[in-house]
Amino acid sequence: MIIPLQHILIFSLLLFATGLYGVLVRRNIIGILISIELMLNAANLNLIAFSKSTSLAPETGQIFAIFVIAIAATAAAVGLAIVLALYRVRKTVYTDEVNLLKW
Repeated sequence: MIIPLQHILIFSLLLFATGLYGVLVRRNIIGILISIELMLNAANLNLIAFSKSTSLAPETGQIFAIFVIAIAATAAAVGLAIVLALYRVRKTVYTDEVNLLKW
């Protein structure tokens, strides 16, 4: 059974909207990082769906998706390192309690 492109795009839109909502509403930095990962997964889903539906080589979208996954893994590692360093200094992971730029 072949899933239509519109259904995949709607699912990807819902996944991206869920991630965007999580980024805008969450107070916890780790929750924000997870929501960013959801948004990147929605972009990967779009890349693969469009590569399957176009006349280009089907590997094109998959190669771009692998690059996005590699960048997301790097961003997650750097983000978690920043969260750990912030926790060591401020003893909190809540965004509204962090004000490092203020004197």
